Amino acid sequence: MTVMGPQTATEPTVFEASRPGRRASELATIDVDEIDLAEALDGVELAAEPPALPELAELDLVRHFTRMSQRNHGIDAGFYPLGSCSMKYNPRVAERVAALPGFRDAHPWAPATAVQGTLGALWELERWLTELTGLHAATLQPAAGAQGELVGLLLIRAYHEDRGDLDRSIIIIPDSAHGTNPASATIAGFDTVTVPSGDDGLVDVDALEELIDERTAGLMLTNPNTLGLFEVEIERMAAAIHGAGGLLYYDGANFNAIAGRVRPGDMGFDVVHLNVHKTFATPHGGGGPGAGPVVVSEALAPYLPAPVVVADDGPQVSYRFDDDRPKSIGRVHGFHGNTGVLLRALSFLQRHGGDGLASMSAKAVLNANYLAHRSTAALPLAYAQHPPMHEFVLRGSAVKAHGVRVLDVCKRLIDLGYHPPTNYFPLIVDEALMVEPTETETPETLDGFADALAQVVAEAAQDPALLHDAPRTTPVRRLDEAKAARELVLRWDG
Repeated sequence: MTVMGPQTATEPTVFEASRPGRRASELATIDVDEIDLAEALDGVELAAEPPALPELAELDLVRHFTRMSQRNHGIDAGFYPLGSCSMKYNPRVAERVAALPGFRDAHPWAPATAVQGTLGALWELERWLTELTGLHAATLQPAAGAQGELVGLLLIRAYHEDRGDLDRSIIIIPDSAHGTNPASATIAGFDTVTVPSGDDGLVDVDALEELIDERTAGLMLTNPNTLGLFEVEIERMAAAIHGAGGLLYYDGANFNAIAGRVRPGDMGFDVVHLNVHKTFATPHGGGGPGAGPVVVSEALAPYLPAPVVVADDGPQVSYRFDDDRPKSIGRVHGFHGNTGVLLRALSFLQRHGGDGLASMSAKAVLNANYLAHRSTAALPLAYAQHPPMHEFVLRGSAVKAHGVRVLDVCKRLIDLGYHPPTNYFPLIVDEALMVEPTETETPETLDGFADALAQVVAEAAQDPALLHDAPRTTPVRRLDEAKAARELVLRWDG
C-alpha cells in the first residue's frame, strides 16, 4: 500500500493512507445516558457496519492536505491573468473584519435588535453601491454574479408584467457576452436574440436598432464589454432601448475598469449586478460562498427581493427588516446574503474611499494597456481600433500554422511558472487569449509574463512538440479532458 511521503505525482488519497485505529481527534467523554438506537429509531434500518471513513493520525492528515494545497495555484502564490475573471488579491484587512466575533458568531435567525452592527454594515454597503452605480436601491441577497443576473432579469420581468406589458419576451445580448447572460435570460423566462459586434469589437448599433421592437424587454450589456473595450455609443443604445419601452441591464463583470470614475446609472442602465470578487476583492472560486448584489433604478425598487434592511431615525439610528413589499419578486437567498463576503467588500470600499477607487480602476487600465503593449510583440490584439480598458484579447490564430493551438501555449506557460490566461473566449475571436492583470500586479510581474508569452510563441515555431508535450513540470501531466468529462469518477471505490 502507498504510504505518506514527499510530494510526488502519486500522492495517496486519505483512504489509501488510512490505518485502522489511527485518530486525528478525540471526542469528549459522553456524560449522558446511552440509548439503544435501534429502539429509539423504531422502523429505521441501521447499517450493519460503521461507515468506511479514513483513519489517520493528525500529523499525517495535516501533511497530506498541506501537500495537496501546494499543488494549487492561487493569487497568494503567483500571477493569475484570467481575463474576465478578475483574480484580484484579497487584502488581509478585509479578512480580519469578517472574522470579528460580533459578525462571525451572529446567528442568521437572531432578531434584528441583537445584530444591529451587522444590519448597519449591510445598510451602509447598499449606500456605497447605489452611489457608485448612480442608481437608487440595492439587494444584497444574490449569492453570486450569475444569481445576480437572474435576479436582475426577474426584476425586469416583474416591472413589465406589473405594467401589463405582457408581450415583452425578448432580451437582446451581444455575441461577445458571457455565457451566463443567455442562460440567465432563458431561466428568467425570456427568449434571447443576438446582436453582432462590428469590425471594431463594439456593438453594431445599427444592427441593434433593427432588432428592437415592441417585444423587447431589455438589453444585457457590460461596459467595458467582454473584449475589454468601452462602448462609446452607450448613450445611443440606451436611448434606443428606452424609446421602445425596454430596460438596460448592466453585467457588472467589468466594473473594475470604471469604479469611482463612471457610473452605469449615468450611462442609462436600469439594473446592475456586481461581482464583488471582481471589483471589491472578496474571495473568488473554489465553490465557496460569493455575492452578486443587484442595484436598480427607482422604478424597479418596489420589486427587489424582501426583506430589505431599513434605517429608522431617532436619538440613535436603528435598523430593521422590512417585509412589507407587496410587489417583491420574493426571497432569493436563505437569509440575508452571504454576510461574510459582503463585509469584506464593505471593508475594501471603506479602506479605499472614493478617491482610492478611482485610482484603483485607473491602475487596472494602466496595467492592462502596459501588458497589452508588451504582449503584442508575440501576438496581435484581436481588436486594435480602440485602446483596451482593464483587460485585452490577443488573437492566437497565427500559431496554428505550426500545428499549435492556444491551449498548447497555455500549457507551456505553466512550465514557465505562470497560470494561463483565459483561452477560447470570447467565442468571436479565433484562438483567443484573454488577459487581465488587475491593478495589484507590479511592472516586474507583467514584464515576466510578457517575456514568457514571447518565449512560448517563439517555441511554437521552433519546437512545436515541446508545446504539445507541456506541461512537463507539474505532478500531473496533461489530461485527456474529453475523457475526464465523459467518464467522471466522483467517489472513492476502494
